[in-house]
Amino acid sequence: MVSSDERVVAVIMVGGPTKGTRFRPLSLNLAKPLFPLAGQPMVHHPISACKRIPNLAQIYLVGFYEEREFALYVSSISNELKVPVRYLKEDKPHGSAGGLYKFRDLLMEDDPSHIFLLNCDVCCSFPLPEMLEAHKRYGGIGTILVIKVSPETANEFGELVADSTTNELLHYTEKPETFVSDRINCGVYVFTPDIFTAIQNVSSQRKERANLRRLSSFEALQSATRSLPADFFRLDQDILEPLAGKKQLYTYETLDFWEQIKTPSMSLKCSALYLNQFRHNSPHLLASGDGTKSATIVGDVYVHPSAKIHPSAKIGPNVSVSANARIGAGARLVSCIILDDVEIKENAVVIHAIVGWKSAVGRWSRVQGGGDYKAKLGITILGEAVNVEDEVVVVNSVVLPNKTLNVSVQEEIIL
Repeated sequence: MVSSDERVVAVIMVGGPTKGTRFRPLSLNLAKPLFPLAGQPMVHHPISACKRIPNLAQIYLVGFYEEREFALYVSSISNELKVPVRYLKEDKPHGSAGGLYKFRDLLMEDDPSHIFLLNCDVCCSFPLPEMLEAHKRYGGIGTILVIKVSPETANEFGELVADSTTNELLHYTEKPETFVSDRINCGVYVFTPDIFTAIQNVSSQRKERANLRRLSSFEALQSATRSLPADFFRLDQDILEPLAGKKQLYTYETLDFWEQIKTPSMSLKCSALYLNQFRHNSPHLLASGDGTKSATIVGDVYVHPSAKIHPSAKIGPNVSVSANARIGAGARLVSCIILDDVEIKENAVVIHAIVGWKSAVGRWSRVQGGGDYKAKLGITILGEAVNVEDEVVVVNSVVLPNKTLNVSVQEEIIL
């Protein structure tokens, strides 16, 4: 059981505008963590999962976006969940461990016994209370959420080897060139405050090496281009790799879903995963309808209360319809995200696509992708304020904001 005097804080790394270029054009005018998946901002899913942690004192979002980009959301989510959520802006990228270390004094104000660290661009069921219980049994300074993947895709992530009996982390390597293991790091951790000592030790060792090194001017120049800033610490290479095999770190394996959200295509896949999760934990968020007084709903569908959908439309499966969207008579939506203020006109079809804010899809038009979430043009994306005129077909294409399409296009990036 959890002791009543224990307190836990959670830190969610949200990154910043220098990253997320692969998420364009959807991140041109919106911070990537606020992009909606299953009708909720991306960062909302890990935040709401943190609410299930016993004795949670505070949630911190750490990144280097401007504070104003998160101010409104942080205020509303704090009120909604009745848990303080605070955004902490880094002056520059410090790395996943460095960002944690920079704010260590603030994080320790609540005198927490445990600190959760989550990456925002991860989609999973976030079994945080279960991780915490396992972590306490293990007795180390940290526990990593891991999942089994296919050997062909493992090298895209941090691969690790754990003891099959004790779950101790024995070996860790980030994106290895040769196959090490089909268990990978999910980017979700729980630590004791001893993690700060571990980061401090890395910092001290780095300074010692720098002081001991006597280099020629040429070697110094070469080394400077390779060395990291003194206050930049990567959790994987700088902390996990050296501590593996020292009875300090352990693993907790999830058998549920897990994906990384690096591209718009993956956001569409993850939206479907979260919609499916709603069916089990939050069925009240899912729409229903049989085509009489309201639209026909097939499978898992989220519809914002302010959206207007004609009763003859057919929606689903795996569809999210955002605020003030208007879906016309006879429209058909499958596996898509419809963003705020979009109009889908009569008899239009949208399949495997993301339709950007304030865009319009004309009568009898079709906006469609192939549904290969890993392909560069696997889905169709319309940026903000794109107008697809009547009877135009857009297939496997990306259209940047403020464009009007009056001819059909296929497998094109329209700048």
